[in-house]
Amino acid sequence: MFFRRHAPRLETERMVLRLPAHGDYSAWSNLRAESREFLTPWEPVWHADHLSRRAFTNRVYWAARASRSGTSLPLFLVRHDGVLLGAITLDGIRRGPAQMGTLGYWIGAPFVRQGYMREAICAVVAHAFGPMDLSRIEAACLPENAASRGALESCGFKYEGVAQSYLQINGRWRNHVQYSILRADRRGRTEAG
Repeated sequence: MFFRRHAPRLETERMVLRLPAHGDYSAWSNLRAESREFLTPWEPVWHADHLSRRAFTNRVYWAARASRSGTSLPLFLVRHDGVLLGAITLDGIRRGPAQMGTLGYWIGAPFVRQGYMREAICAVVAHAFGPMDLSRIEAACLPENAASRGALESCGFKYEGVAQSYLQINGRWRNHVQYSILRADRRGRTEAG
């Protein structure tokens, strides 16, 4: 399959979505550090070595292996001028009768509410339903994360319900609202809870 043979590189109007590389360490660690206060309410607790070069090197190797094996598609969002904006990952890719994956993402604090994540989500969805031949993509976010919910809904994701104690976020188990998009989606608009 296409995604197993070649490192994916998705182009959008304002950016390139590509696998992380060792040379991204400084940009990544600086953006994550600068955005820590903004990201903390939405993410699991960071390990003590989260911003270390060693942890980043492991992340780069994992991304390459996961992409090659087809189990995950971890991509950095890089603006055409070379600025790192954030990351998006299509993870837990399941084949066979499921043909699906789960979407996760983050954006650096300086780049929120500028449409970058919406652009990235739409590009990954198109790639997943095209060359990857998936049938369903799921995503979940905290109920109060209006920006994330809005990005998903504007890309065609439909609200499906609430998952109780779905993930540990900022040190405690949190409910998440569940969304999905289908390759052949005939559900129309659904009301979010």
